[in-house]
This record gives sequence, structure tokens and C-alpha cells, in this order.
Amino acid sequence: MNRWLRIFKHRWLDETDTARALDTAALQRLEARVAASERRHSGEIRLCVEAGLPLSYLWRGATARERALAMFGKLRVWDTEANSGVLIYLLLAEHAIEIVADRGLARQVPQAHWDTLVGGMREAFRGGRFEAGLEQAVDAVDAMLVRHFPLAEGQQNPNELPDRAHLG
Repeated sequence: MNRWLRIFKHRWLDETDTARALDTAALQRLEARVAASERRHSGEIRLCVEAGLPLSYLWRGATARERALAMFGKLRVWDTEANSGVLIYLLLAEHAIEIVADRGLARQVPQAHWDTLVGGMREAFRGGRFEAGLEQAVDAVDAMLVRHFPLAEGQQNPNELPDRAHLG
């Protein structure tokens, strides 16, 4: 894509576009879905939705993946007790979704698996069904966390990260 066109596309979108894509009710439903998921395993799921990349990322031609990795650190998803945090990152300007798993889960689920899952979610995002796409992502991550980080009978998962989506 032409560099200037990409910059324009990303700078054109802002927080109002994020609010249009995911209204308050949708955000509350997603938060409840994350909270319900975390009662089933010892992992942590964090959602991050951004309208566009910051200008510094655009100038150097950074990808949505690079931004997702940066937000993984900034939102402290890496800082969970069992190294079982997962960031689900959505970039509206490119309808891009990235899943970044911490090392505890990444050792057991290769990035290629996440990439395959993400490929299936792209249709929802291309169609503007952002809540549905994020629900698919939460469910896919939930399945992996239940499989690799199940809770023992009677065990509870302390909530180490906010369940509410981070909007940028």
C-alpha cells in the first residue's frame, strides 16, 4: 500500500470510530465473556482495540503485529504468575487481528496455530462485525487456555489483568 495512503487511512480514524465499531454494550458483553472465560482456566485474556497506528509506527512502516507486541508489554500481559497471558489485538484501520501469547502458552501452542485461527476471523472484521470477530477470538483463546492451563477442582483464578478492553 502506498505509504501516504496508509498514513492517511490510519490518521483518519480515531476514538469515535472505535466507539462506533464497539459501543458500550458490546464492550460490556466482551468484558463479561473474558471474565466468564477466566473462571475456566488459570490464564489471563486482554483485549486491545485501536483505530489506527501511532504516527511513529506509520513512518517506519511498522505492522499491526509489531504494535501488538508493543501493547503486550505496555499492558503488562507478560506479567502473569503462570506466564499465561494472551493479548487479542484489533487494528481497525487495517481490519487486522493479532494474538500474542505469553511464553507459558507459546511453548505449547505454536504461533502458526494462532495465525490459522486469526485467518478464520478476518471475514468477520472485513464485514464490520467487530464484536463477533472478537468473540470468536476470545473463544479460541479460551479453548487453548482451558486445554493447557485448566483450573483444578475448587481452584479460582485470581484476576491479574483487567477484563475490560483497552481502547486506543
